[in-house]
Amino acid sequence: MSTNHYVALPDSSRVPLGGARVIGPADPRAPLTVTVYLRRDPDAPPRPDVYELAMQPPTRRTAPDDDAYAAVHRWRDTDLKAVEAFAGDHHLAVSHENPLARSVQLTGTTEDVSNAFRVTLARYRYRDADDNPRIYRGREGAVNVPAGLSGIVTGVFGLDNRPIGANLLIRQAFTDLSLPIAEAVPGLPAGVFLPTDLETPYAYPAGTDGSGQCVAVLAFNGETDPGVPSGGYSADALRTYFAALGRPMPDITNVVIPNVGSTGNDPGRDDGGPLRLDSTGEIMLDLAVVGSLAPKAKIVVYFSKFTEQGWVDVIHRIVTDTVNRPSVISCSYGNAEEGRTVWTPGAIASADAAFANAAEKFISICCASGDDGSKDQALDERAHADFPASSPHVLGVGGTRLVVDQGQVVSETVWDDGAGNRTGGGISKLFPVPPFQDGAQVPPSANPPHAQGRGVPDVAALAAGSTGVVVPSIDGEHVLVTGGTSAAAPMWSALLARVNQGLPGAAQVGFLNPLLYAKLATGVLRDVTKGSNGAYFAGRGWDACTGLGTPGGQRLLDGLKAL
Repeated sequence: MSTNHYVALPDSSRVPLGGARVIGPADPRAPLTVTVYLRRDPDAPPRPDVYELAMQPPTRRTAPDDDAYAAVHRWRDTDLKAVEAFAGDHHLAVSHENPLARSVQLTGTTEDVSNAFRVTLARYRYRDADDNPRIYRGREGAVNVPAGLSGIVTGVFGLDNRPIGANLLIRQAFTDLSLPIAEAVPGLPAGVFLPTDLETPYAYPAGTDGSGQCVAVLAFNGETDPGVPSGGYSADALRTYFAALGRPMPDITNVVIPNVGSTGNDPGRDDGGPLRLDSTGEIMLDLAVVGSLAPKAKIVVYFSKFTEQGWVDVIHRIVTDTVNRPSVISCSYGNAEEGRTVWTPGAIASADAAFANAAEKFISICCASGDDGSKDQALDERAHADFPASSPHVLGVGGTRLVVDQGQVVSETVWDDGAGNRTGGGISKLFPVPPFQDGAQVPPSANPPHAQGRGVPDVAALAAGSTGVVVPSIDGEHVLVTGGTSAAAPMWSALLARVNQGLPGAAQVGFLNPLLYAKLATGVLRDVTKGSNGAYFAGRGWDACTGLGTPGGQRLLDGLKAL
């Protein structure tokens, strides 16, 4: 293939992170792996309309088998050969071909990879949200590909490794409950919950425990200094915790996404240290909540890294996993839709395409909507929605403050404990109003010029740290009280796993949003009508704080069965 004439890859342009400055070139001899995504074969059978598919009652759907899905999503063999020839011309090794995701990894020296895609890679220094100095490998401008690959290559990820995403969890200031977990419960502050305490107020379906289901849990790490643990879980600590709750240790499997920089299961600190850089507390929270509320579900932890490549690769890997076959994906991470300084439009499009593919396979995706209200940790004075919760193909999950007396709900309001400590939610600037929200009276954005867009969240659950959930510490000897929408998202993930189990046959909830808004918007969930997240206020019906409301799990199952 001639590589003399290059063209810019659409939606790939980069600008530096705010405040970042170049401190030198990237090491030309360092190994570098990028993931290249290819177009769908133009001659493949047409894709189904996921909104029409989702409107079918779960018990009347027919899931595509592996061969049918592969036929629709295949790549063209000649396209792959063209990419392999391109790699050979530039001394790049080809590995980890994933035909279902239409992705392939190319590895070489940083100099060879830079030359292959006509980019200049440099080291950038910036200060993170905790004012710590950090360094990333970055680029400016577009990725370029040979003209012969234009339209064939749809994305190249991994050249730039700036961090993308944040743990969405809130902890109470006191995390020093120095009691063995089995003795800690009587001494906990009033109003906090063991995850199992939520089964009654949220009406998790009776007679279900997640049996036969697989819940995928996203876990990002690898952003700390070399040699410093950056995120994981302790099986021993979880085993002690579940025994104290009278629950079995769930079946937990690890999958590490190759060549994106994740360290795999690498537990570090959860004691109030640099949580932005260490996801241990987040991972322990997700596993404690899912394992408590869907104790018989298989849990697969997919380890990736907080980069574009890490995000895109892990989502595509989960959706195309024909070994574990998750029925629900739980995502407790995200960040504001801030444009090119964090995400490129091409990476958002690729991740959202994977979410749509999940809808074809009847996989549910629950995404936390953020913990900093309508501001969503942005540095300007505008309102922001959080991605990936803002994707129209996922179930965005907001947060509430819940008060319960003897299992009965006394009150439930929007979680709002002030700046930096309130539920996310808002109007997307990236995605238009999806068809399922046409009748939801989604307001325009609070930002001028007050444009219309996808409203976030769709649903909500307990998130307030002061009435949070009790989870195990990594040492297995203490408990921590944790909140945030990253607690609410796994609550919904466990709920949908149990609803799946309760549906007849092998039916799955899948992409819930269209049916939820059209058929189950009233009389199923608990409508939360009081509170605000800053720019937006709760009210009757859908709102940009708690969506359509909080779980009525049994009513949701009964409603889906009755369709």
